[in-house]
Amino acid sequence: MKQTLLIGGFLALLSFAAQPSSIAVAQDDVAVVVAEDVAADSPGTLSIDEPLASDSEVAEATPAELEEKIAAAALAGHNAWMLTSCALVLFMTAPGLAMFYGGLVRRKNVLSVLMQCIFLMGMMTVLWAVVGYSLSFGGSGAWVGNFDYLFMNGVQRYWSDAAGGPVTPMYTEDIQIPMLTHMLFQGMFFIITPALICGAFAERMKFSAMAVFSLLWGLLIYCPLCHWVWDGGILAYGSEHALAGGALDFAGGTVVHISSGISALVAAILIGPRMGYLREPIQPHNLAFTALGAAMLWVGWFGFNAGSELLSDDLTSSAFAVTHFSAAAGALAWVLTEWCILKKPTVLGASSGAVAGLVCITPAAGFVQPMPALLMGALAGVVCYFACSKLKHALRYDDALDAFGVHGVGGTLGAVLTGIFATRACWNIAGESKLGLIESGDPSLLIGQVVAIVVTYAFAGVGSLILLKLIDAVIGLRVHAESEQRGLDITDHGEEGYTFA
Repeated sequence: MKQTLLIGGFLALLSFAAQPSSIAVAQDDVAVVVAEDVAADSPGTLSIDEPLASDSEVAEATPAELEEKIAAAALAGHNAWMLTSCALVLFMTAPGLAMFYGGLVRRKNVLSVLMQCIFLMGMMTVLWAVVGYSLSFGGSGAWVGNFDYLFMNGVQRYWSDAAGGPVTPMYTEDIQIPMLTHMLFQGMFFIITPALICGAFAERMKFSAMAVFSLLWGLLIYCPLCHWVWDGGILAYGSEHALAGGALDFAGGTVVHISSGISALVAAILIGPRMGYLREPIQPHNLAFTALGAAMLWVGWFGFNAGSELLSDDLTSSAFAVTHFSAAAGALAWVLTEWCILKKPTVLGASSGAVAGLVCITPAAGFVQPMPALLMGALAGVVCYFACSKLKHALRYDDALDAFGVHGVGGTLGAVLTGIFATRACWNIAGESKLGLIESGDPSLLIGQVVAIVVTYAFAGVGSLILLKLIDAVIGLRVHAESEQRGLDITDHGEEGYTFA
């Protein structure tokens, strides 16, 4: 009874706090001074070989020289943050996701999960560098990129006879970071997305089938979807090609979480349940790994979400804050829910709830305020708990590590709630027009969010089904029963995760 009252009061408080009218902010009393970046003499390119100026050099500089040095200083700050974000997002795949998933499987399969993550870090990076980035961010078409950036052409530094030195291509005139930095940052998303799918078919899929599926899925599903959402395609908000006006997706609600979630569900159903599923206990072998992995994911997600601003500015701080708040509320809500139902708060629940909150806030990170972020995280904790504990068992599909229950369901919830809570006070993306349903009273954005969800489910779901059927026909998807019984560590990799003298 006490736990029920506690969770009820917690959600009621968050519901009240999320209302825009609950807090009045006297913005007129705050003076904000913004130092604008100065564009380089040659738009889109800037050499960064010169060191920052000393105080004496600044005092003696002409206005034009001073503007150049201000631009170089701004570039250094933005680029430092973005390179840090690149490292944080890579850190999410390994050790973060590797430990989170590795702890959830049985002891005989721990190395197979770690191997999937490490292998995908290698294979997906090479694929992204050669052609993936170009297919995602090349050109301005509605459906897919082109080959402008094939083999890093137009991305890497080049020698300019006119400039008399090396030149670094910049991402855009408005976002003055090197294209190499943008390529690296987006490449980390390309790595982790197929790694998320691996959670659905853990402990029973051939390593060769996983590798082929991930490669084809990245090229044929992720790259077009990335282009649709983040490079002016059919789901990009405000794009001339947009369906229903497009959708807001700050850091990958559709591109990463919904796409991986629905693909994971299709894979889990097609490949079938693990031997003994629902007939005998299949317990995580090391929840200490899982808890530490969840903590690493939480930290890495600051780069994932706040880094998606692509600059270090005031909106970066907002995205950072709402990411943390949603994770905290998700962990708390999941624990309180299971405490009421199961009478015990668990480490697995706290870890899963934090990840659910992080997934939910991902599409909204640059568009919602901190109090709605608390509510979003709390709702994600409750909804994903029931998706993983009740829905999965009712429908009897074996999503081994709850890739769909957390990423598919949490990402869908986050995309919908973005259409409700988005506000121009965070990002004035629509030319001073009001955004979300609460702020504007207009359901247009919410409709655009739902359309993007449906399109992503259909495209990623059907595409994954076709790829998996083809791979199954050619090389087979599932390991032999004997291999599944012995464990994939030994049968696929010839190694053991734990050896004791």
